Amino acid sequence: MSSETVINSAVWLPLFDDLADPRAVLRLAVAAEEAGWDGFFVWDHVNWREPVRAVLDPWVPLSAIAAVTSRLRIGPMVSPLARRRPVRVARETAALDLLSDGRLVLGVGVGSDRFGGEYSRTGEQNDEPTRAAMLDESLTILRRAWSGERVDHQGDHYTVDGLEFLPRPAQPSIPVWVAGFPGKIRPRRRAAAWDGFFPVNLTHPDQLAEAVESVTALREDPTAPYDFVVALEPETDPAPYVAAGATWLLTDLDPHALDLAAVHDLVRAGPQR
Repeated sequence: MSSETVINSAVWLPLFDDLADPRAVLRLAVAAEEAGWDGFFVWDHVNWREPVRAVLDPWVPLSAIAAVTSRLRIGPMVSPLARRRPVRVARETAALDLLSDGRLVLGVGVGSDRFGGEYSRTGEQNDEPTRAAMLDESLTILRRAWSGERVDHQGDHYTVDGLEFLPRPAQPSIPVWVAGFPGKIRPRRRAAAWDGFFPVNLTHPDQLAEAVESVTALREDPTAPYDFVVALEPETDPAPYVAAGATWLLTDLDPHALDLAAVHDLVRAGPQR
């Protein structure tokens, strides 16, 4: 990896139970900026398996965080777009990017029903290949909508008939990081067309190195800026993952054992450099 590569660190929080209070999340974001973190990202779920009971919507606290911070990169990490209408996502992301002065990153993925029955228990699309197709179609619409140009789209899942999405985001185009499980090729192909890849549930830096090599080979311009994102449990040595190609390091917290005081201590301690 080039010596010029910048390594960023972000707080990444499941908004469950003790962290399902938007006021507490807001205080944590302010503390994160003061402590020198580069980003503050939150999970996007409507339900999670027991023993989790309380689940906080991510979009409202993200708006508040955008208003009270000035430097942190922020965003949902990750948002399963198949359960969100792309025209609403286009409007909401543009507004949030403007509010944050161009600091939004949109993490996206297919999602999974096994963590909380978020699809089967709510009448959403539960077929994973169909959700993947919906995700790709949504991203096509978002790319066009963020440009400010007229969107004419007649797809298998969505229709946009001659709409312009103004105002545009503050950024020329909001960065999109695509999540995927190790070894799956379709998320890598999707990620290669966007701005970053977030291989989730990694257990060894060699898995990241292999993903970096694979996605880089698929990119149209391998020399253009690009992010490889990895979530690490506290106390994990980040050096092997940085050597494997990581550009962003996220905190990986157990969603079933969240303690607000412990999370606050972690945030206040600042990132590992």
